[in-house]
Amino acid sequence: MKKIVGLLAILLFFITPVSTSFAIEPLAKEKTIHVKVMSYNIHHAVGEDNVLDLERIASVIENSGAEIIGLQEVDNHWSERSDFENQAKWLADRLDMHYTYAANLDQDPLNPGEPRRQYGTAVLSKYPIIKEKNYPLTKIGHTEQRGLLETVINVKGHHLNFYNTHLALTTAEREVQIKEMIEIAGETNGPKVIMGDLNAKPDSNEMQPLFSQYKDAFADQNDAYTIPASKPTSRIDYIFTSNEIQTANAEVISTLASDHLPIIAELTLDQSVFKKGN
Repeated sequence: MKKIVGLLAILLFFITPVSTSFAIEPLAKEKTIHVKVMSYNIHHAVGEDNVLDLERIASVIENSGAEIIGLQEVDNHWSERSDFENQAKWLADRLDMHYTYAANLDQDPLNPGEPRRQYGTAVLSKYPIIKEKNYPLTKIGHTEQRGLLETVINVKGHHLNFYNTHLALTTAEREVQIKEMIEIAGETNGPKVIMGDLNAKPDSNEMQPLFSQYKDAFADQNDAYTIPASKPTSRIDYIFTSNEIQTANAEVISTLASDHLPIIAELTLDQSVFKKGN
């Protein structure tokens, strides 16, 4: 009988769902959990000086102290403009972070046998990424395909729902896409962060559903302009959180490494808010 029990225990160990394998990430002992996040449209690492420099992007992220980063306009073997580099992997390796990449444009290689040419968004994280899914968002006509990258990140033993996106250039598309984003995020329980280049100003009609359901990390900084980097006059990059997350020290970082300025915020979560999500 003892042998049978032992065999059952071994079998249970190996058939445990993959998501629980991240339980090795120790639970935080402190009552509250702190994590710094960033949203950054990196313009395929070409700065305002028209120089391609991934190291410069990496240094901006590193110096900020950001632990989870949503990146937009990320190339993956795309073209000569970025030396056909896998930019998300390069940055993750350089920063010693986990990463996931979402291709919203996916094209055949220039030559047979070469990697596919892709363009999209990415998430870098100091903490394990235990789930990822990219949702194509509605496009109207012959416009660029956009997507919402959904990830679940194991922050000190707790799951944080983290969404990253880059929305369309037309108002009609953004109206639909924002509604889709809210619907998709609404399918998950637990604390949520939604960020990205939304290509819309705060007072635009399409932004109002987000403001009504999520907290704006820059609510008291409507002049948190992010574009153009050399002399910013518009705010189109955002960090939103669900109501149970407290934000502090929201900041626009001054740098010419891209045509956008990155934004960061410090999040504070009480461990109790994770109970419904795990």
